Amino acid sequence: MRNDIPLLIASRRETGESGTFEVRDPGDESVAGLCPAASPAQLERAVAAAEAAFARFKDSKHDERRALLHAIADRIEAHAEELAELVTREQGKPLPLARFEVGGAAAWARHAASLDIPETVLEDSEERRIVLCHRPLGVVGSITPWNWPLLIAIWHLVPALRAGNAVVMKPSELTPLSTLRLVELVNEVAPRGLVNSVSGGAEIGSRIAAHEGIRKLVFTGSTATGQAIVHAGAGNLKRLTLELGGNDAAIVLPDADPDAIAEGLFATAFLNMGQTCAALKRLYVPESLHDAIAERLAGIAGRQVLGHGLDSGTTFGPVQNPVQLAKVEALVADARARGGRVLCGGERLARDGYFYPPTIVTHVEDGARLVDEEQFGPVLPLVRYRDLDEAVVRANRSELGLGGSVWGQDIELAERTAARLECGTVWINSHAEVMPHVPFGGAKRSGVGMEFGVEGLLEYTQTQVVHRKK
Repeated sequence: MRNDIPLLIASRRETGESGTFEVRDPGDESVAGLCPAASPAQLERAVAAAEAAFARFKDSKHDERRALLHAIADRIEAHAEELAELVTREQGKPLPLARFEVGGAAAWARHAASLDIPETVLEDSEERRIVLCHRPLGVVGSITPWNWPLLIAIWHLVPALRAGNAVVMKPSELTPLSTLRLVELVNEVAPRGLVNSVSGGAEIGSRIAAHEGIRKLVFTGSTATGQAIVHAGAGNLKRLTLELGGNDAAIVLPDADPDAIAEGLFATAFLNMGQTCAALKRLYVPESLHDAIAERLAGIAGRQVLGHGLDSGTTFGPVQNPVQLAKVEALVADARARGGRVLCGGERLARDGYFYPPTIVTHVEDGARLVDEEQFGPVLPLVRYRDLDEAVVRANRSELGLGGSVWGQDIELAERTAARLECGTVWINSHAEVMPHVPFGGAKRSGVGMEFGVEGLLEYTQTQVVHRKK
């Protein structure tokens, strides 16, 4: 494992002026690598470098930007195994899932290259021609989380570049290595200073949020941090794209077939060990199907092989960090105290690493922390319901509204039920399917703005209306 992954500022490699900090491997608690800690002065230099690069790049041709994104995808693919191992060592997910993440990053870059930035003619009369245009914004700041460190970095980076902006990236201090390596690879093909990296803790993140030279900030993470970013960015009225917390509810309809849906329910609830914003977090099940679905989910959970992500045969990795593990433990303890029944799992494994097995909890209701709070870990509560209208009301009671889903055979009923859920994306007979051509964003306190597709791309632009008198 490399211990010399640098910061990239104005396309120059730099060590951290605030020293280094350890990045822990959640699979065995060893040191996965040392990360440079950026100083406030380095952040200032990174923003200045991005501003200078933007002055040159903002007038670039669309084909030049497309070529850059394809070149970035080429670099990712050329270093795919290296990047996947970095992701596994710092994040914990099994290597096949890390390879999926790396492949998704390259594919996302290529899709962004294919997008057109539209110009819309609003009027073309004898008197005037009016065109709605989209111009680049300037320097974009990116703050990424620890659950999908490489893929979410790409989600932030490639639309910014496609729109003609420059970027300053700060990865989570828990999983910075793969993102810093990505920026290093990007700088092999990008214009000087166009993409810069800084790393560190909350102080650097706060400075990015408040920086007057950063015109837009894109952040993926908790609702509480997102709220702080809104306040910090008010000074220069930053454009914001915030993908925040989710406590996604799924409703199983009374006509659902437990055998047909169990694998899909489990896969989307425990995706990345449950550490996915749009994962299924609460499952509302009719009384008539409750026991059958609970039994099948527990059976699937029991077949998982927990282990280090680099070990052959591992299907289920650790929780990423001890703070998140402690929260999962506390939520399950609260559920038990309220009469909840743990069908499988429910205890941290007695071994090195932050391992918590996939856990199914029944006999819990709204009001339990495990139902009301986003667990962001390998635990799924099953909540019984008697009446479908009641289930919809309970699903909508959360202040969060990222995603939701409905599972059943009566598609018309499923579509009517889906339309009643208060969330940014609702799936029918699936969950957590996020695709580069489909806009994605949260309702209520789950976010501001959109990502992906043309709608997400245009969030990185300034709308300009051009009137020409004839």
